Amino acid sequence: MANIKFGSEVYTWFMQGTGKGYDNKLDHMIKVAGEAGFTGIEPMVLEISESALGCCKYWLGDFCDPIKLKDTLQEHNVELAGLALVCAWDGEEEAPNEREAADFTMELLKHFPGSMLGTVTLPSGREKDVQRRRLNVAKNVNAVSKRAADLGIKCSYHPNSPPASLVRTQEDYDVVLSSLDPSVTGWTPDVGHIIRGGMDVIETLNKWQHLVNHIHYKDFSGNGPEPWAQMGTGKLDFHKITEWLTLRNYEGWIICEDEAHVAVDDPDGVTIQNGEWCRENLYPLVGL
Repeated sequence: MANIKFGSEVYTWFMQGTGKGYDNKLDHMIKVAGEAGFTGIEPMVLEISESALGCCKYWLGDFCDPIKLKDTLQEHNVELAGLALVCAWDGEEEAPNEREAADFTMELLKHFPGSMLGTVTLPSGREKDVQRRRLNVAKNVNAVSKRAADLGIKCSYHPNSPPASLVRTQEDYDVVLSSLDPSVTGWTPDVGHIIRGGMDVIETLNKWQHLVNHIHYKDFSGNGPEPWAQMGTGKLDFHKITEWLTLRNYEGWIICEDEAHVAVDDPDGVTIQNGEWCRENLYPLVGL
């Protein structure tokens, strides 16, 4: 049986006021994740948090301190599943602020052996030089991942699907995922972003299965500019996706990242619902 654990992504809380609603409140998110039955949490290291959003440093704030972070996790019996480092990375090389954020993330992860360094592309537009910038993303993700791998840190690249994202369609995936260095990084399929990008989830998982070392679950309605559904109410077959993982003896985290509109007003309630739904519907599939 696959060794699978379930965790929560902090983006569910970030959506309220684009970071303002739960700024410097990672302790609250950890507490709620634990109450929901999740055994892990994945905070962000958001490079633009201060400069563009006026929020706390990296959207971690006080929890940039590894001791404070570790103590809070232990208090609520929650593990650090990973840190999602969010940068644009579409220049010829890492910008100084991007490299600083990456180095900070690695230093913090040294205190949490086994936790994943997720590399997440910040949507930066598709108006010009798309091919060159896609290749830059792969080159910079490889560079970050190589530095992390040299420190013994596992890495995983996470594409997304807003209209401004550089890596959202089948063509984008073919360019970027085939340019990743599999000796230093894997891939985090986000099943909601895959379907929003016009791809079949299982076909895409099959094509790039050698890279899968982390995974994000969010449900998809297909309606409106933010086409998300609360976990278990949309179009995605999470039973089938979870069975795909177990058949391949996947070992690692399933991270729930609910972006449904209701989560903007009630991220705590949505996180609790996600945990209950996973416990009732998915835990039996993985032997929990």
